[in-house]
Amino acid sequence: MSISSISASTFGSASPYPASGSQTLTPAQQQEVARLQAIDRDVHAHEQAHLAAAGGLATSGASFSYETGPDGKRYAVGGEVSIDTSPGRTPQETLDRARRIQQAALAPADPSPQDRRVAAEAAQQIARAEAQLREAQAQQNKTAGGTNNATGPSSYSAAGTGVNNSASAGSLINTYA
Repeated sequence: MSISSISASTFGSASPYPASGSQTLTPAQQQEVARLQAIDRDVHAHEQAHLAAAGGLATSGASFSYETGPDGKRYAVGGEVSIDTSPGRTPQETLDRARRIQQAALAPADPSPQDRRVAAEAAQQIARAEAQLREAQAQQNKTAGGTNNATGPSSYSAAGTGVNNSASAGSLINTYA
């Protein structure tokens, strides 16, 4: 699963500018540096928002792709955060995890189309888990009310329930690349 806002390929990975230690920058180069600085700030803030909301589901810190500016410095123009999007062992655990995934995907101030796709996939997981919980509750109510049988199911396992989750452990949320 990946979340994208700004594509590193939009900016290119190689700078058309030579690395310049003491070279004076032209006004156009100064504007390019300012643009890259703004993108760098946005990329880092976006990634940090994903990480903060993901909590324990983040399997790594953010990694970044860089572009070298006309000043010879590297600026982050893309990044990604690895997040475990696997379902839980029970519908309730899946529900909790999917809500956290959805929050992480929508955490940045400017969620990208890919952020929104990840959130939509999490919403599908939420709906499936809620349906399983309702089914288990209905079954428990039926068992408790109809036969006065106290040995009815007290919990519900996701094992063998046919949950179709295309996400796997360690899925990648790619916030800018």
